[in-house]
Amino acid sequence: MVQLPESDYQFLSEAAIVAGADEVTLQQLRVIATVSPFIAQSLKTLPWLWVQLIPLISKPNHERDLRARFDAWFATRADEEFDRALRQIRRIEMIRIAWRDVCGLADTQETLFDLSQLADQSVQQALLFHEAALTARHGSPRDHSGQMQRLVVLGMGKLGGYELNYSSDIDLIFAFEHEGETDGERPIANSQFFIKLGQRIIRSLDHVTSDGFVFRVDMRLRPHGDEGALALPFDAMEHYYATLGREWERYAFIKARVIAGDFAAGETLLNQLKPFVYRKYLDFGAFAQLRDMKKAIEVEMTRKGLIDNIKLGPGGIREVEFIGQLFQLLRGGREPRLQSRSILKTLDVLGETHQLPASMIAELKSGYDFLRRTENRLQMQHDQQTQSLPIKDDDRTRLALAMGFDSWQHFLPALDAHRHRIHRHFGEILKTQRDERRDDDPLLTVWQDDSLSDARAMNHLEHEGFSDPQAALETLRAWKREHYALVSDIVRQRLDVLIPNLLHEVATGDNAISTLQAVLTLISAVLGRSVYLALLIEQPQALRQLIQLCSASPWISDLLRQHPILLDELVDPEALYVQPDVDDLCAELDGLLSRFPEDEERQFDELRRFRQLSVLRVAAADAMGVLPVMRVSDQLTWIAEVALRAVLNRTRDKLQERYGRPQATTPEGVIEPGFAIIGYGKLGGIELGYGSDLDLVFLHDSDGEETVTTGPQVIDNSLFFARIAQKIIHTLSIRTPAGVLYEIDTRLRPDGVGGLLVSSLKGFAQYQQEHAWLWEIQALCRARFICGHPPIESAFTAIRKAVICTPRDPNMLRSEIRAMREKMRAEQDSPPPDHFHLKRGVGGITDIEFIVQYLLLRHAHAHPEIIRFTDNIRQLTALMNEKVLPEAIGSALITAYQSLRNATHRRTLANQSLNVPIADFASERATVMATWQHYFTD
Repeated sequence: MVQLPESDYQFLSEAAIVAGADEVTLQQLRVIATVSPFIAQSLKTLPWLWVQLIPLISKPNHERDLRARFDAWFATRADEEFDRALRQIRRIEMIRIAWRDVCGLADTQETLFDLSQLADQSVQQALLFHEAALTARHGSPRDHSGQMQRLVVLGMGKLGGYELNYSSDIDLIFAFEHEGETDGERPIANSQFFIKLGQRIIRSLDHVTSDGFVFRVDMRLRPHGDEGALALPFDAMEHYYATLGREWERYAFIKARVIAGDFAAGETLLNQLKPFVYRKYLDFGAFAQLRDMKKAIEVEMTRKGLIDNIKLGPGGIREVEFIGQLFQLLRGGREPRLQSRSILKTLDVLGETHQLPASMIAELKSGYDFLRRTENRLQMQHDQQTQSLPIKDDDRTRLALAMGFDSWQHFLPALDAHRHRIHRHFGEILKTQRDERRDDDPLLTVWQDDSLSDARAMNHLEHEGFSDPQAALETLRAWKREHYALVSDIVRQRLDVLIPNLLHEVATGDNAISTLQAVLTLISAVLGRSVYLALLIEQPQALRQLIQLCSASPWISDLLRQHPILLDELVDPEALYVQPDVDDLCAELDGLLSRFPEDEERQFDELRRFRQLSVLRVAAADAMGVLPVMRVSDQLTWIAEVALRAVLNRTRDKLQERYGRPQATTPEGVIEPGFAIIGYGKLGGIELGYGSDLDLVFLHDSDGEETVTTGPQVIDNSLFFARIAQKIIHTLSIRTPAGVLYEIDTRLRPDGVGGLLVSSLKGFAQYQQEHAWLWEIQALCRARFICGHPPIESAFTAIRKAVICTPRDPNMLRSEIRAMREKMRAEQDSPPPDHFHLKRGVGGITDIEFIVQYLLLRHAHAHPEIIRFTDNIRQLTALMNEKVLPEAIGSALITAYQSLRNATHRRTLANQSLNVPIADFASERATVMATWQHYFTD
C-alpha cells in the first residue's frame, strides 16, 4: 500500500498551517500528496506556493479570475524574469487544478476547461510580451493599405475543444491576415515579424529551465507540417486547404479555436475554412477515411507495444472522439448543431436527433468521463505526458487511489469494462455494412480483368442472373473505357467495390440492362464527388433503393442525376416514402432554414433542396404505386404552397428592414396593408404535376392617402409590393447550382403581360367585373388564395364569388366556351396517327375541365355552393350534390378524370409522351365525348 511518509506529511502540513490551511485542507493534503509525487515535491521544495494556493483551492475558477491573477502576477515581475514568472504561475495553477480534481471539488469538465484556460492565458501572455518587444524594435506590422496586422493563434485538438488534459502538449497554428511590412525604423516583412514572434512564443512556453516548462508546443498541424512556414497569411492558408488539404486535417479543424491574438480576424479565418471541414452533402467517405486513420494508429500501437494506451488503444479516448467526429464530418455541413468543438455536446446532439441510441450515448459519455479522469490522474503523478497504464506497482496503486478504488485489482476491471463498451460501439458504427470485396467474386473479375474473354465474362454474368449477358457486358465495358482511366486512385478503389455490388443487385431485377445503364449514367455524374460512391458502398440499402427507383422511373433517375445530393435521402428507405402533411412540411422547412438565419443564399439553396427532396418522396411513392393519384397532386401542391410561403415571408421581412412597413391613411385611421399570392391553374386547382409551372397573381390591399412605407427609406406602397413580387419571381425561377424552384407564369394577372405586376384589390375587382374576358373568368374558377396578408383572402374570395356567380346568357356562354376549345384544338400539334393526347386530345383532361367550368359559370348564380372549391373533383361532387349534374354522369367524369390524370403521372415518371394509342382509355374518352356532346351541341 502506497503511503506518504509521516515525516513528509508533517513538513507539508506545518507549511500549510502557516499559510492558513484549515482541517479540511490538511485532510485533502494527505490524499493529493500520496497520489502525486509531483505535487508533493513541488510543495516541499517551494513552500511559498502555499500562500498562493490556500485562497484558490476551495472555489471554482472563472476566466476573469485567471486573467486577473495573471495580470497581478506579471505586474510585479521584471521583463527579464518573464519566462520564470510564467513557469511559476503555471505550477501554482496546475497544483490548484489537480487538487480540486483529485479531492472531488471539480468534475471532469471543470478540470479540462481550467487546463485549457490556463493554456489560453499562457499563450496570450507570451504573445503580448514578445509582440511589444518586437514592435519596439521593428514597428507594427501593417498591410498594403496601412491597416495594422496582428498574429492569430489557433488552438487545435483538445485545447481547441476546451478538453486539454493535465500534462498535454498544445497544438497551435499561427496565421495573419495580410502581407506587408512593419512601420518602424528597422522595417521587416510581416511574415518575418510573425515568424519571429511565433518562435519567441514557442520558446517561452516550451523551453525547459530549472523552473520547468509551461506547455510543450506542437506546430506540426500547420500547412505542410514541419516543412511549412511557421506563420502564413490567410490567403495562403485558404489556398492550401482548398487544394492540398488532407482528410485528417478536416478532423483537426473540427476543434480549431482562436485562443490568442487577433480574435476577430481569427474568426474570419475559421469561417473561411468551414467549407473545407463541413461539406454541404452527407460525406460518407468519412467512414473509410476514419477506418484508415484508426488502422494506422492500431498498427503503430502494436509496433510500439502500446496496447494499454488509454488514449489510442482499443476502447480508448480517441475512439469516442472518432465516433463524434465521424458524424460531424458526415452531417455537420447540413446540421450546424453538430459543428461543436465539444465531444460531449456532439454526443448529446447525436442522441437528441436519434442518430445514435440513447443507451449508446450514455455508455460513451460515461466511458469518456472515466477515461479522461484516468488520463489526468495518471499524468498528475509525475507531470508527464503519458497515456499508457503504469507498470510499477506503486504508480498503479496511486492511480487506483486517485480514481477512488482501494487497489489496482479493483480499478482495472472497471477500466476494462468501460473500454470494452466503447470499443464495441466503435466497431458497430464503423463496421462496413457492405459485403467485403472477395477476390474470387466472378463479377469483380468481369469488372477488373480486361483480358477476360467475352465468353467467360458472359458466362459469369449469366450465372449471376443476367438474362442478356452480352448487353450487360457491352454496357459495362463501354462505360469503363470511357471513365475508368480518367479518375483518381481513390475513385478507382471505390468503383472496384461498388460496380460488382451493383451488378449483383441488378442482375435478377426487372429491366436489368436499362437499369444498369441508368445507374451507370448517374455514377458518371458523381465521379467528381466520390463521397457518393462511398455512400452507395457503405449503405447497401441506398444502392438497392437507387436501383429500384431507376428501374421504376427514368424521370426519378434523371432527377437524382441532376441533383445527386438527393442520394443522401436513399439511406433511410422508410423515411423516403413518408408523405408529410402541410404542417409537417412547414415544420421541416422552418427547421432547415433556421440553421442558417443570417445566410439568405444558403437559406434559398436549402429551400431548393427541400423542394427536390419533397418531390422525390412523392415520385418514389408514386412510382412504387403506394400513393393515389389525387394524393400525388395534393402533395405536389402542398410543397409549392410551403415554398411560396417561405419565400414570401423572407422576402417581405428583408425588404421591410430597408423600407419599413407599408402604411395607409384611411377614413377609419392608419392601417397596415399587405400582400398576397393567388394561385391559378393547377396550383389553384390543387392539381400540380411533376413538371408544372406556377400560375401566380399578386395582390395588395393598400388604399387611401399617404400610402408609403415607414422607413428607413420611404417608398410608395405600390413600389414596395412590386419589389416583393419581383424578388419572389427571381428567387423562384433563378437557376443555380442547387437547381431551380419553379418556373413562374404571371400572365393571368389583369391585362396580362401589359398589366401591373401587382394589382390592388380594388383594381382587380373592377377588372374582373368589367373587363375580364371569358377565359379569364374560367381561370378564376380554379383560383385561390395561397399565402400572404389574411384580410386579402376573404376579400379575394368575395370578389371571386361575385364574378363567377354573375348570371350569364346560357347560349352565349356555351357558344363562347365551345369556340374557345375548338380554337385551342386547331392551334395545338396533332398527335401521331391512331394516338390521342391525354390532356389536350378530344375526350381528354382539358375537355373535362371545360365542361366543369361551363357548368360552374352557367349555374353558380343559383347554386353558389358549387364554387366553394377550386379542384375539379370537388367541383364535380358539388355539381352532383346541387343536382346540377346527374350523378351517373358526374361519377363517370370523376372516374375518367382520375384515370387520365393517373396516366399522365405514370408517363411523366417514365419520361414518355402524353400521346397514347387511341384504343387506350376508350371508355373514359367515350364518357367525356358524350358529356361534351350533351352540353355543347345545339
